[in-house]
Amino acid sequence: MRWDFRPEAEIWTQKTLLAVAENDPQLTMTVPSDIETWCPGYPEASVEERRAFWSGILSALAKHESTWNPLASGGGGRWIGLTQIAPGTARAHGCDATSTGALKDGGANLTCAVEIVAKQVSRDQMVAGNGRFGLGRDWAPFRNANKRADMAAWTRVQPYCQQKGGLRG
Repeated sequence: MRWDFRPEAEIWTQKTLLAVAENDPQLTMTVPSDIETWCPGYPEASVEERRAFWSGILSALAKHESTWNPLASGGGGRWIGLTQIAPGTARAHGCDATSTGALKDGGANLTCAVEIVAKQVSRDQMVAGNGRFGLGRDWAPFRNANKRADMAAWTRVQPYCQQKGGLRG
């Protein structure tokens, strides 16, 4: 994951993968219409590789939202943690972590982020589209073309996003 240099990386990755697995019907069983931009090998990927993609995209998002700082607080204290979730947004999405303190726990923040991602991807059948759909509904970095390109460039070269052998055309 993009946060692999952080001491918390292993637990963040485990928590995110577990949350994605709990949302398999909305995430890993879906092939978003814009997936080619983000993960060219996704349509033929295994469930484990698809879970890795969703975890990976959140690790890329966390770079732009908090520079991987679980204690980050933005917008005058309105947005909290790794993926900058407002407590009200967490409550609206049925997350377990709904307080400022709880959202500063990296694993809890990421688990909540997966809940949000599952709802928005299921709703739009897109990762982000032009930046206003899927993850872009809740996270501003997806609405910024340069940041969206950075995140897509990172995810698309990961091993779990590589196309399998065979001719394309």
